[in-house]
Amino acid sequence: MENTNPLIGRKIDKSTIINLERGKIPPQSVDLEEVVLGAMMIDKKGVDEVIDILHKDAFYKEAHCNIFEAIFKLFQESQPVDLLTVSTQLKKDGLLDVSGGDFYLIKLTQKVASSAHIEFHARIILQKFIQRQLIKISNEIIQEAYDESTDVFDLLDSAESKLYDVTQGNLKQPAETAQHLVIQAKKRIEEIANKEGLSGIPTGFDKVDKLTSGWQPSDLIIVAARPGMGKTALTLSMARNMAVNNNIPVAFFSCEMSSVQLITRLISSETGLSSEKLRTGKLEKHEWEQLNVKVKSLEKAPLFIDDTPSLSIFDLRAKARRLASQHGIKLIIIDYLQLMTAGGSQKGGNREQEISTISRNLKALAKELNVPVIALSQLSRAVETRGGSKRPLLSDLRESGAIEQDADIVSFIYRPEYYKIDEWDDEERTPTQGQAEFIVAKHRNGGLENIRLKFIGNLGKFDNLDDFDSPVEFQSKMNDGDENPFNARQLPSADDVFGSAMNGDSDDVGEVPF
Repeated sequence: MENTNPLIGRKIDKSTIINLERGKIPPQSVDLEEVVLGAMMIDKKGVDEVIDILHKDAFYKEAHCNIFEAIFKLFQESQPVDLLTVSTQLKKDGLLDVSGGDFYLIKLTQKVASSAHIEFHARIILQKFIQRQLIKISNEIIQEAYDESTDVFDLLDSAESKLYDVTQGNLKQPAETAQHLVIQAKKRIEEIANKEGLSGIPTGFDKVDKLTSGWQPSDLIIVAARPGMGKTALTLSMARNMAVNNNIPVAFFSCEMSSVQLITRLISSETGLSSEKLRTGKLEKHEWEQLNVKVKSLEKAPLFIDDTPSLSIFDLRAKARRLASQHGIKLIIIDYLQLMTAGGSQKGGNREQEISTISRNLKALAKELNVPVIALSQLSRAVETRGGSKRPLLSDLRESGAIEQDADIVSFIYRPEYYKIDEWDDEERTPTQGQAEFIVAKHRNGGLENIRLKFIGNLGKFDNLDDFDSPVEFQSKMNDGDENPFNARQLPSADDVFGSAMNGDSDDVGEVPF
């Protein structure tokens, strides 16, 4: 008499035993497994349709795992897949008898007449596998949660890692037709035309936006520099421009500074009050009024700051997904990449492998949420020891070439003033005081350029560099009686911005640690 018990010939794991004790059988569809395997052995089209959907562990019955593995090996070696070749492969692997022998293979091929609906059947098998995985993970979490010696945060990280692995391993994006993609592309082009050529998220820096058309969805952007160049100041300035000026929701993950320190920097930038005054609280009456009035726009800005130390990539993904669903964030900034950890099952490798994992996952996150991800990165000390120009190079990226490989845009910040270089190395030999260079060294979808920006050290901010912004021309403007050359862009007055610096009340611009 034929045995119809699905548990015979199947390895029983701990979760299966627990479910049996509760009177439950794990989710499975042995009949569909037989139909799919039979169709794959009688029709080559069936193999092509499901070989990238299923994997051997998706099958519930052990014999079916072995048969699918044999089919997969034949497919990889570009060999024909049929009853005889599968039988031969199983013999070669020493698994024919434990898989039911030739008689069972014949029985599978007799169950179907064609590969019709095979993809639909395969996806049901995959769903049953995911259900079994979730049951297994849940049982493991329950057991670990009862263990008092288990650290609760390690447990959370482990649980998220396991769920992430299930998602990454099974939910694959199908290919889209050219017709569908052309319609999407045309719609996108129309949207760009309505935005006057700006297709991405505007940075607030005119020349950067002109080069990139704004930060593009799904792009990974690396902003790298040596300590003290202004990585945090630049990205905070961008975040402020997006959230305050354009009401674009931005998430800022800081592994280095506290959220209060970051918001204090933004208050300094927004109000024109030096960071030293805000740090000491020594404000005049009119400055308190200035603080209370000008900070209101910042209070209403959709800016979300998370200062979790040693943030793992799994924590980041969970937090980012939550912010995307609840607040619709359009940009993610991480400060900075080297302070993150891979977490979860990625622990134990060397630092270069860990950075590669983080970089790869940041790109995956950008694609998953369809938002730009900006990651700050440290540069190696090679910049400091190099003679001549101190401009960073792609080879200076610290700890992993994977960063350069995964990124869509790699940019650097260079302030000659930091190295006591008083003039730019151009034909005009213009002064470098209060200026920085935003160097786009890799741009997957556009050109490369060195863009000069204004750096206001005592406020910890970057801004567009106007034609009159060199120190000599700026002083000339002031002497000619132009009280506020920034009025056109509604920025704070020149006295508010530069007053304390000109009076000697603040640190030298080049020495402020950003």
